[in-house]
Amino acid sequence: MAKIKSKWICQNCGYETAGYLGKCPECGNWGSFVEEIQSAVKPDTVNAQGFLNDAKPSLLSEIHIGEEVRVSTNISEFDRILGGGLVQGSLVLIAGDPGIGKSTILLQTSGELCKNNKKVLYVSAEESASQLKLRAERLEINSDSLFIYPQINMESIRAEIDNLNPDVVVIDSIQAIYSQTITSSAGSVSQIRECCNILMQIAKNKNITVIVIGHVTKDGSIAGPKVLEHMVDTVIYFEGDKYKSYRMLRSMKNRFGNTSEVGIFEMSAKGLTCVTNPNELFLNERSQGAIPGSAIVVTNEGSRPLLVEIQALVGTTPYPTPRRVTNGVDTSRLLQILAVLEKRVGLNLSKQDVYVNVMGGIEVDEPSADLGIALAVATCARDVVVDSQTVIIGEIGLSGEIHPVHNIEKRLNEAVTSGFKKAIIPYANRIQYDKIEIVPVKRLIDAISACVCPVEK
Repeated sequence: MAKIKSKWICQNCGYETAGYLGKCPECGNWGSFVEEIQSAVKPDTVNAQGFLNDAKPSLLSEIHIGEEVRVSTNISEFDRILGGGLVQGSLVLIAGDPGIGKSTILLQTSGELCKNNKKVLYVSAEESASQLKLRAERLEINSDSLFIYPQINMESIRAEIDNLNPDVVVIDSIQAIYSQTITSSAGSVSQIRECCNILMQIAKNKNITVIVIGHVTKDGSIAGPKVLEHMVDTVIYFEGDKYKSYRMLRSMKNRFGNTSEVGIFEMSAKGLTCVTNPNELFLNERSQGAIPGSAIVVTNEGSRPLLVEIQALVGTTPYPTPRRVTNGVDTSRLLQILAVLEKRVGLNLSKQDVYVNVMGGIEVDEPSADLGIALAVATCARDVVVDSQTVIIGEIGLSGEIHPVHNIEKRLNEAVTSGFKKAIIPYANRIQYDKIEIVPVKRLIDAISACVCPVEK
């Protein structure tokens, strides 16, 4: 009888070791090692899977480049993320928090693809066929070319794909699928890696588009080995605030399109609907009239400019150490801006608490929001306001200078569309523009002088 072999694998990063370790030397996580039994796969089993092909090496000059065949999902925001639609033979990974809407958006996508005369196989490893039927009725999806297959066995799924020969396969989710060639339980690093490898071979060999749903860990990363993100063609994160109705699709990797695009949806009773004008969504809670500590900035999400409101609150602290609290803005970025305000403008906030919040729950990471954050803090501290018809654009340097930003004309066009009359921009970005009043500034102190006005009593 053959001796049973096992090894310990970190369930966070896939690091392997012969014995148990409390802390993973690769990712630093504690208690993440799980013992997995190793069994050798017979050579005939590998050949039976049909993964071997007779491809021959080709000269680079002899390789023909054809246009990738894209299929539109009929969902404009989803197509934006994908770079124009699903590419045939691609492997797409969608990850997000539980209940964010991953299954909903893919069930809607499946229904729209069926309208384009595509055959879709929806493999549900976490829900029964009747549960999916209830969701489809709520989403008003009814198609004769959408097949629902509740199955968790990878070999059975592959056999059904060979039988149906669909155009698109949806796997919900990769953490619940297991392969008989691996003895460990479903969701382990070995199972996820093996099942994803089988799906990749199916997509490439049969020219079938495969969309895989992945779970995320508590720190927001995709559960399973890091190699999972390297194997797929596209990685999309589904984000959203559980207290808000909007959802955001963010592309982190795309071999066939832009990697910085963002799609915005709104969750309703009938599923996810595309938000064609996101500025209305992020500015609809804006206070009537100008208030101290409020500034409108134009940030970029991929190729799309977004107008968001940044609010700041400055108050005397009862504690020995003042608090610096941010929501939607990097805290270290705020600390740098406060240091510049104190050194270059003379605004001393060492004994005051500072709170900065981005309305709507959106995350603003672009440096072009620096000037808006600084003006929001400065106006609240001095009890003055920024004109409500003014937008702020600019990055702040450590010496107080305002650095230029990219896509300035596209940002200004978006501000004009939203009804703004004035724009504070970096001096290096100054352009001739008749639709809005342009105020170019070189230093932070100039921007404060150009946009503030006293509070109306």
